[in-house]
Amino acid sequence: MNEEKKKNETWEWAKALLIAFGLAAIIRIFLFTPIVVDGISMMPTLEHGDKMIVNKIGYTLGEPDRFDIVVFHAPEKKDYIKRVIGLPGDEVEYRDDVLYINNEPYNEPYLDKYKAEVNDGPLTEDFTLDEKIGSVTVPEGSVFVMGDNRRKSKDSRHIGAVSIDEIIGNTKLVFWPIKDFGIVD
Repeated sequence: MNEEKKKNETWEWAKALLIAFGLAAIIRIFLFTPIVVDGISMMPTLEHGDKMIVNKIGYTLGEPDRFDIVVFHAPEKKDYIKRVIGLPGDEVEYRDDVLYINNEPYNEPYLDKYKAEVNDGPLTEDFTLDEKIGSVTVPEGSVFVMGDNRRKSKDSRHIGAVSIDEIIGNTKLVFWPIKDFGIVD
């Protein structure tokens, strides 16, 4: 009787562990996954080494919004973290360090801190979408992304528009280091 009770308890523990690992795998594969910021392209919003949670389900239900911070598969077989600037069909242009989308100026408050620190010219050089990706508008099914550290970011200005199918998800939550814990915009 005692031997059977031990076998039953062992089986119950094994089932509980299998269920826990299975749930963890499902959550990580389909819902949320951690990512580590690699590099300085999103400074000052994100720092090198910040650990974040990527929401993978958001874009299976909808499309990216302007200014979302997204994680996507880049051509270099690496995942990048950038900010969505242009949506499908948008005309994107920078003039005198001001973003214009469809000929309307847009405020980028997430750049205010960085712009205040830069005193040797504009943070973002002038360009038109046609000059950068060879199209007047962002192609259907794609977005135009840029890093917040405009001078040191490899983004759509270099790699072209990013297919929405390559986007893993969006991210807003920094969970490490603890001093930076919170939501970023």
